[in-house]
Amino acid sequence: MGYDKGLAERVGALLEGKPGFVEKKMFGGVCFLLRGNMACGVLNDDLIVRVGPEKYKDFLQLPNTREFDITGRPMKGWVMVSSQGHRPKGKLAFWVEQGVAFALTLPAK
Repeated sequence: MGYDKGLAERVGALLEGKPGFVEKKMFGGVCFLLRGNMACGVLNDDLIVRVGPEKYKDFLQLPNTREFDITGRPMKGWVMVSSQGHRPKGKLAFWVEQGVAFALTLPAK
C-alpha cells in the first residue's frame, strides 16, 4: 500500500491552520488529525473521511463512496471516496470539511 502524495499535499493545505492539525502516517497511508482526532486521510488514491455514525449511511449513498474497510471489518462512521469523487473542482474541499466538522465535535485528546 501507499498513498497519493499530491493528494495528501492538497488535503494538508486545506487543513493548515485548523485547531491541532497534525499529519501522521497510518494504515499504510497518511492521516490528518485535528486536536488528536482523525478527520481524514489518504490511502492509495482514495480519500478516507470520518463523517460520524449519524451521517455515515447518508454519505454512503453518494456516488464514488464506499465503506472504509481495509481489514475485512468495515469501520462505521468512515467512508472512502474514490478519485472520481474527490478530484472534480470543489469536491475535495467538500469532503475534507465533512471530516473537519465531525472531528471538531470530539473532545481533544
